[in-house]
Amino acid sequence: MTSTKISLETSRNWLISLVTNETFIYVVKRILQALFTLFLATALSFFIMKLSPGDYVDTLRQNPKISPERIEELRRQFGLDKSWPEQFGLWLWRILTKGDFGTSFVYQRSVASLLWERIPATLLLAITSLIFTWAVAIPLGIFAAVKQNRAGDRILQVISYTGQGFPSFITALFLLIVAQMTSPVFPVGGMTSINHADLSWFGKIIDVGWHMILPTIALSITSFAGLQRITRGELLDVLRQDYIQTARAKGLPENRVIYVHALRNAINPLITLLGFELAGLLGGAFIAEQFFNWPGLGRLTLQAVIAKDQYLVMASLVMSAVLLNVGNLLADLLLKVADPRIRLES
Repeated sequence: MTSTKISLETSRNWLISLVTNETFIYVVKRILQALFTLFLATALSFFIMKLSPGDYVDTLRQNPKISPERIEELRRQFGLDKSWPEQFGLWLWRILTKGDFGTSFVYQRSVASLLWERIPATLLLAITSLIFTWAVAIPLGIFAAVKQNRAGDRILQVISYTGQGFPSFITALFLLIVAQMTSPVFPVGGMTSINHADLSWFGKIIDVGWHMILPTIALSITSFAGLQRITRGELLDVLRQDYIQTARAKGLPENRVIYVHALRNAINPLITLLGFELAGLLGGAFIAEQFFNWPGLGRLTLQAVIAKDQYLVMASLVMSAVLLNVGNLLADLLLKVADPRIRLES
């Protein structure tokens, strides 16, 4: 009996400490804010889409093989005969009560199943690009800061300004030209080769990775250019601080001064940018997917917009907004881990 009381008391104390924890309260607030943001985003996208002329069923009228009776039947089947607020309200109610995002008009399949097929491909491309960008840009930014105003720094500045000046679609077009000139060195179109199913597990990984080279580069160029400049600027600012001069005066090795003392303080603004970087990469992935025929969420969303497949468009926007909110939340939590002095409320 006594042990049961102790166990209940321990559980109670743990629960109280959890719900009063700063991080827990912050995460709950961010989730509530995200839900409100998602509602506004879906409502806005729905009514903007409705304000455009026509709908999916109207496009079927151009087909003489489909009778007017069949068109009206489809309109009732898809719920397009109801008013705009009724359509939006019923869609939200199905999500809240059943987790059902509706049925795609074009694919005649559950919208949720289509999204689960495409989201992994988009995340794979975006996360790979993020890792590649940070793995290259941060060391080069450190190098440029250490070699300030020397030849290496000036060359990197030219590359950085040039990279930021090229929109993603221009970079994608240029890479497509390169792929055509070097064919079949760089595969273009799709995520896998024709014989992908016959390859070993290692061969499948290599095959997907080989198809990712050009889309990843197209997605990373602009982010790399900006991150390299920011890293250089932040590190230069820290290297001018008095405590860095003191560390050097004490005779500490230059590598220790840069990588232990300076970089630790310069990294915080970069972690803050992580959420924005992920958001930008997810947006840029839409362009890369379209140019390189990558079977991701962006390409699916664009096709749905063209076809006026309203439930698929709205669900795709919801998933994109969820991914962006998760990315920003992770960036804030990583910043707290990197520097415990930071309060999440500020």
